[in-house]
Amino acid sequence: MTHKHIIDLDDLTLNELDKITSLADEIYKNPEKYNEACKGKILATLFYEPSTRTQMSFQTAMLKLGGQTIGFDNPMNSSVAKGESLKDTIKIVSGYANIIAMRHPMEGSAKAASFYSSVPVINGGDGGHLHPTQTLTDVVTLHHELGRLDNLCIGVCGDLKNGRTVHSLIKTLSHFKGNRFVLIATKELTIPDYIKKIMDKNGCSYTEVLTLAEAIPQLDVLYMTRIQKERFASEEEYLAQQGVFVLDKEKLKSAKKDLKILHPLPRVDEITIDVDDDPRAIYFKQAVYGVYARMALILLLLDDNSEPAKPSFEGAEECKNPRCISAQEKYLPKCYKTAGNDKICEYCDAKV
Repeated sequence: MTHKHIIDLDDLTLNELDKITSLADEIYKNPEKYNEACKGKILATLFYEPSTRTQMSFQTAMLKLGGQTIGFDNPMNSSVAKGESLKDTIKIVSGYANIIAMRHPMEGSAKAASFYSSVPVINGGDGGHLHPTQTLTDVVTLHHELGRLDNLCIGVCGDLKNGRTVHSLIKTLSHFKGNRFVLIATKELTIPDYIKKIMDKNGCSYTEVLTLAEAIPQLDVLYMTRIQKERFASEEEYLAQQGVFVLDKEKLKSAKKDLKILHPLPRVDEITIDVDDDPRAIYFKQAVYGVYARMALILLLLDDNSEPAKPSFEGAEECKNPRCISAQEKYLPKCYKTAGNDKICEYCDAKV
């Protein structure tokens, strides 16, 4: 490992990603070998936003490794309710724990936290931006179930605009040879331009379609996502998108026999209950694989003695994205990086 924090899976090389996948496979096969691998170590889970799978799988991962956990799952039960800044919370908690897993509703929050932490920070989801450990889960799942991560036709369906799991998944799998994506979304919820530019840069082909039925026959993998009510400005905007894409047994009649159906969960109404019994539906197994993925990541980060990569601030300019952490935590340095002719916010990847 060459990076102390995991904010984005771009922080890992493909070799490092393969190392995590292989270790997760080893732990899955021989869990008793790792029962005390983190004895005496503490994981802090700082969840500023609701979570079931991500928070509990991190906690389960650390406990299975023989470590302990501290943290909060409601910021109103912490000093955040008294107005404590992200910086101060992170500086204090990094003095208590050996590693931090964090979820926050503001985009770029994990990156900001990493500036002030003396221990590894793992991004457990930052607003509608990124969710790298979910992608680790997805990669481990596909590796177990298909035996490969290349030459796949991958359909991603639902809220592609705000879906941080989708953004992280595409960014990672676009690096593997022969992969192509079918982007299934309404015009209002299409994938952000910066993700399309990443696919273009990596030579990864993609098509955009408006219906699930027209996409499904060609897919090796279908990654369903919910329409995220919490990301919409109004109830009316959400209701206009709700229920547009629903996977049911009828649509699966035209799908490949070896299709793999994934979902980061929770689901609302985008997959009908009767699909659960189809052998192609592996989203509950996927959640279990997530524990082993996070066990492997924790072990490799705690074994890393290198200094964290220092951010390269190319300039100071205020981000206009109201969901960016820099809009909330005003003390943060205003900074951007360049991508071609564009100036991109160092925190949230929005155009400056």
